[in-house]
Amino acid sequence: MEIIEKIKSRTAKVGVVGLGYVGLPLAVLNAKTGFSVIGFDAVAGKVERVNKGENYISDVVDAELRQVVEEKRFRATTDFSELSQCDVILICVPTPLTRNKEPDISAILSVLGQLTQHAHPNMLVVLESTTYPGTTEEVIMPALVSKGLIVGKDLFIAFSPERVDPGNKNFKTHNTFKLVGGVTDACREVSKTFYEQSIVKIFPLSSPRVAEMAKVFENVFRSVNIALVNELTMLCDRMDINVYEVIDAAATKNFGFMPFYPGPGVGGHCIPLDPYYLAWKSKEYDIHTRFIELAGEINENMPYFVVSKIQRILNQRGQCLKGARIVILGVTYKADIEDSRESPATKVMELLHKEGALLQYVDPFAPTLNLEGQRYSTQDLKPELLAGCACALILTAHSVFDYELICRHAPVVFDTRNGTRQVQHNREKIVLLST
Repeated sequence: MEIIEKIKSRTAKVGVVGLGYVGLPLAVLNAKTGFSVIGFDAVAGKVERVNKGENYISDVVDAELRQVVEEKRFRATTDFSELSQCDVILICVPTPLTRNKEPDISAILSVLGQLTQHAHPNMLVVLESTTYPGTTEEVIMPALVSKGLIVGKDLFIAFSPERVDPGNKNFKTHNTFKLVGGVTDACREVSKTFYEQSIVKIFPLSSPRVAEMAKVFENVFRSVNIALVNELTMLCDRMDINVYEVIDAAATKNFGFMPFYPGPGVGGHCIPLDPYYLAWKSKEYDIHTRFIELAGEINENMPYFVVSKIQRILNQRGQCLKGARIVILGVTYKADIEDSRESPATKVMELLHKEGALLQYVDPFAPTLNLEGQRYSTQDLKPELLAGCACALILTAHSVFDYELICRHAPVVFDTRNGTRQVQHNREKIVLLST
């Protein structure tokens, strides 16, 4: 098969559409592997930075990006007509939710509008964006076959979900096992061959729908278990039980238990969104995924729980939340990364702002933050900043924070992430989610 030969000889030209947290690492990896790669993005600023060899994604090694750009193995463009030059197209665009929590696949549709103009025989098209089961065969395939190309013969279509975990030091794109579901056997074989060139282990699946469902299920699993521990946390708070001690105790069991930990909510581009994709699609089959939707409700309630508890903390100290200066520690959605997408910290800050609290934040990974029409800038973590606040609120437990310093100088520390677990002194100042 011509396209397989081009892939194996690295003469196939690869196009990566969307140069964000998924697309840019994938583009650099394929360029390192030996392919000529074109990155496509509608944001001119990203394209300019890539072509200068300037990195903006923490999971990409600066030197590796510079090298593949300087060696002319990778370049970026906003000109989608260049899709016609590519033999392999990887779609890595955002798939957010609408205000009504329904799938927004407008970015995928926009890419398809370009692809239908520039698709050609012997082309592989792979969707990597997380979406509902059925998208590849119900949306991608009909748009592309409208040009008269025959799927499995001269056009190859597959779904291979991204499994990016920003900030993970052990698992990057090249060594995270890859699921591949092709529309036909030939589609599966071509896509499998392509990913084998750069990724350690490939798991071929019987269809794109299985791959799509597997990806969503991975995140539903995490959402449901996080919701379970968040609900347990609220109960433990009422019962005056330390939920972290409960989790550590349960985790001593040698089998049948996997620890999940509570927090101020869930963030990132996957867990807060993907379950709703499945819940939306399930209604087409007269199934209401109550368990999944309930988990979403519990997780979405956590910022409200956090704000309610801050009010209690201040009340016990004879203070009012309105006018109180709150220092937020950490605003990205997880520790030690720059990604603030869907961060629960943002929701907590919005709620505090509406209650009249005066907010400052410290986060070396997020220099600026726009909130309620106001632009905030990160502050230096200094004793005088902490001493002058009513409460220090830890929403993201970055490893760079000096927790001893925080507990020494802040009048009270509300730690929603158990970041202070190693602190030896001033523990009487620490309030956890369930104490």
